[in-house]
Amino acid sequence: MPLARSLSVTSLSGLEDWDEEFDLEDAVLFEVAWEVANKVGGIYTVIQTKARLTAEEWGENYFLVGPYVESNVRTQVELIEPTNPILKRTIDKMNASGCKVYFGRWLIEGSPYVVLIDVAFTAWSLDRWKSELWENFSIGVPWFDREANDAVLFGFLTAWLLGEYAAQCEEPPHILAHFHEWLAGLGLMLCRRRQLPVATIFTTHATLLGRYLCAGKVDFYNNLAEFNVDKEAGDRQIYHRYCLERSAARCAHVFTTVSQITAIEAEYLLKRKPDIITPNGLNVKKFSAMHEFQNLHAKSKNRIQEFIRGHFYGHLDFNLDKCVFLFIAGRYEFSNKGADIFLEALARLNYLLRVNHSDVTVVAFFIMPARTNNFNVETLKGQAVRKQLWDTAQTVKERFGKKLYESLLVGQLPDVSKMLDKEDFTMMKRAIFSTQRQCQPPICTHNMLEDSSDPILNCIRRIGLFNCSADRVKVIFHPEFLSSTSPLLPMDYEEFVRGCHLGVFPSYYEPWGYTPAECTVMGIPSISTNLSGFGCFMEEHIADPSAYGIYILDRRFRGVDESCNQLTSFLFQFCKQSRRQRIIQRNRTERLSDLLDWRYLGRYYISARHMALAKAFPDTYMYEAQDPTSSSGFRYPRPASVPPSPSLSRHSSPHHSDDEDERYDEDLEAEKDRVNIRQPFVAKTKAGDGVPSESD
Repeated sequence: MPLARSLSVTSLSGLEDWDEEFDLEDAVLFEVAWEVANKVGGIYTVIQTKARLTAEEWGENYFLVGPYVESNVRTQVELIEPTNPILKRTIDKMNASGCKVYFGRWLIEGSPYVVLIDVAFTAWSLDRWKSELWENFSIGVPWFDREANDAVLFGFLTAWLLGEYAAQCEEPPHILAHFHEWLAGLGLMLCRRRQLPVATIFTTHATLLGRYLCAGKVDFYNNLAEFNVDKEAGDRQIYHRYCLERSAARCAHVFTTVSQITAIEAEYLLKRKPDIITPNGLNVKKFSAMHEFQNLHAKSKNRIQEFIRGHFYGHLDFNLDKCVFLFIAGRYEFSNKGADIFLEALARLNYLLRVNHSDVTVVAFFIMPARTNNFNVETLKGQAVRKQLWDTAQTVKERFGKKLYESLLVGQLPDVSKMLDKEDFTMMKRAIFSTQRQCQPPICTHNMLEDSSDPILNCIRRIGLFNCSADRVKVIFHPEFLSSTSPLLPMDYEEFVRGCHLGVFPSYYEPWGYTPAECTVMGIPSISTNLSGFGCFMEEHIADPSAYGIYILDRRFRGVDESCNQLTSFLFQFCKQSRRQRIIQRNRTERLSDLLDWRYLGRYYISARHMALAKAFPDTYMYEAQDPTSSSGFRYPRPASVPPSPSLSRHSSPHHSDDEDERYDEDLEAEKDRVNIRQPFVAKTKAGDGVPSESD
């Protein structure tokens, strides 16, 4: 199946400036999602990071709608009285009718308004609304599916809110409602069924059935056209959820998804081709000087090295300065996230490093939350031993310094043989003896509740990577999200990523992929696949992705063994880079961060909203979709200086020397890239808000 070009992913310049500015003064935008001020998964990140740009565009007419979760509201939301008089009347009317609706500001960048609905407070209406759902849409929701029950309550309450808002308006309103994922989809369906004056957008970030099918280890992408979707959903007991998702996609004025690969999936599984692709972005913080993020990398790397010193005490027979840190992170989906192929590639990489007598040691971290009952005692002991050794060294250092100081005070050169006395040697010998270890360094940092059936641990047992001294590849499985308060590895996720050398995400199912995107904006190279939205996006916009530290693994047109060999080759070539080459590559990677800034990618959401308004209110709004084949886009060119790796990207450079003294002008190369990069897009906003537009 070729990747057909769509409106959005032809190029970043595929959406030209609109000839006419949309007058948003009389329009109001409601963005509806279960993850508004309620972190469950990646959609929370999308909404949170996009809020500032959307608030700049819509001002006081932008409202996020989500569920009221008291524990989240206490820490994330400032409850206030509604500032919009129509919305105030709407909320008061709903509260007087037996609902609990709250209004406030979400304490994130942009401080958007939020309308939070307490779904549990109206649970007494669940049976009645389920009956109405069956009568209107022939969708039955089983009593035992709590998540689907919440979706029914949330959907009816959202539709009630929008309908009441429309009723409270004195003039015909122009309401735009953007719904994310199936949990919010019922509200959209009810808006269309009740013929409310609402323009609707539905965005799926990952299809339900696609995720379930890929988890079942089927040949998903080669059989998309062959699946009996009703039977597959029924076999997995998610038919009612699938029907909600499919109906929302079919009912919406505008249907969007986050990547071209997911658009193909949606076309077959949800039976509608997306109107626009809306890639996910991030709020990119640009550093004033290139060396700043390099300094952050060095600082974070030192903290990881301290952890390694403790974890491998007694077996620290490798040079930490020639150590390469790899990591994979995300939900614990062993096959979907590519942990299986990563482990197999690590085993092959270990063989290559050993037979080539490489002095490089690879430490691979698996950051995937699983069921545990506590930290591993041996792991905690390692950090305690490291701290004890540090304290001993500091004590001896102070005693040595004091004797040296006193000797110099009396004008004599110190007698080195007398600087360390017997007590000092005894302390140091005891410290050395304490580092003796009778077992190998642990693989897992925690005690797993299901050790014997854990897929990562079982795969490690099969391939034999047990952190032996002879192994050049070491594995650390950290089955818990990182936290700066952890007694083991006290770093938050961002700090940890900055300290690593390479992120490895060989996912089989990844509709977008925030983890490699986060690596990119922090200047850390990553490996992605052509089955992930991020990988497809980068492959289309960069002439030579590997030269910029974005390695794209082919999992679409190659078998598992071939893909594994390709991943092994990527890792092996990366290990052969010199320190200087890695620094150059990080500089290049960080320059790609503009591609992922919401001020670029937010234009696709703007286009979707304009399209929906034009479809719902054709007398007021007009929108002419471009012919995507006629748009003239751009791609990042190949860099014009030294290659970032010994062989994979050598063709991207006119120089073929690996000499460490080869001239390299970072500022000059960055300027060459800027010539081929358009300035970040800034949404046009209402007059007087002080925010410039792209044309300024």
